[in-house]
Amino acid sequence: MTAAEMAPTALRTDAGTEPARPSPTAWVTVCRWDDLVPDRGVCALVDGHAVAVFRCTFGAGLYALDNLDPYSGASVLSRGLVGVTTADGVAFVASPLRKQRFALATGQSLDDPTIRLRCWPVAVVDGLVLVAPSDVTSGTATWITGGQ
Repeated sequence: MTAAEMAPTALRTDAGTEPARPSPTAWVTVCRWDDLVPDRGVCALVDGHAVAVFRCTFGAGLYALDNLDPYSGASVLSRGLVGVTTADGVAFVASPLRKQRFALATGQSLDDPTIRLRCWPVAVVDGLVLVAPSDVTSGTATWITGGQ
């Protein structure tokens, strides 16, 4: 599949309806979609917080969650390994330091039910990856692929 085929063509909320198009002034531009390497993460400073943004070839495809590993206290999750659990198909990132896993869609630790990372609303608009600052509460937007 080419990068053009994988690029998002529509945004949908968790309810399946199209959300309001994110305003570039209200959301923080992280990078261009094409700059993200599939199945890798990058770190961005959003509203004073380190946010890990992942482009994946599985699951919803685009995720953003806190970059701070709560087990080690280091800001490293954007450098973690991404994958899918074999038992139930949960997309996750594993910390590069101690290998604890976090669900990309919810931030929930797969190793300790008492720990959960914050997930950030993320979207792609006109080829730009946008993350909502902490005062935007419109819900998490994910993308779906398809031809134009």
